[in-house]
Amino acid sequence: MNSSNSTSVLFVCMGNICRSPTAEGYFRHHLAGANASTRLKVDSAGTHGYHVGDPPDSRATETALRRGIDLSALRARHVSADDFQNFDWIIAMDEHNLRLLRELDPGNGARLALMMDFANGFESVREVPDPYYGGQDGFEHMCDLLDDATAGLLDQIINGEQ
Repeated sequence: MNSSNSTSVLFVCMGNICRSPTAEGYFRHHLAGANASTRLKVDSAGTHGYHVGDPPDSRATETALRRGIDLSALRARHVSADDFQNFDWIIAMDEHNLRLLRELDPGNGARLALMMDFANGFESVREVPDPYYGGQDGFEHMCDLLDDATAGLLDQIINGEQ
């Protein structure tokens, strides 16, 4: 587990081009609003290496940017074994990726969870659906979910749940 006094969060989806970079962007946005960005390390990764080095999907980038979230500096990367040592929280977007993370977890103490476990306004939604093969509505819905859930995660971390 991360040994510094700061908290570290890694957001994970399959390819790290839609959901997890958007979660990273929203979380950074909420951190800046809470003046907590210097205390938290934030990153995103994919359980599959399909898009390593690529920027987020243009539809995710455009949808987030219309909402004030800039994803342009982010690049996809693959989850590594070191991530389980270097991050306090590893947050999966869906059950499938959570299962994959549990299989990779060497038991170093990182907390594994689902993103929607932290949502306040979408209690009946268990997963952040992958919008990749759908239309624009899927990206809008993804952003709505991630805005809410990342705010809930930050609230939990700030209030001592770390």
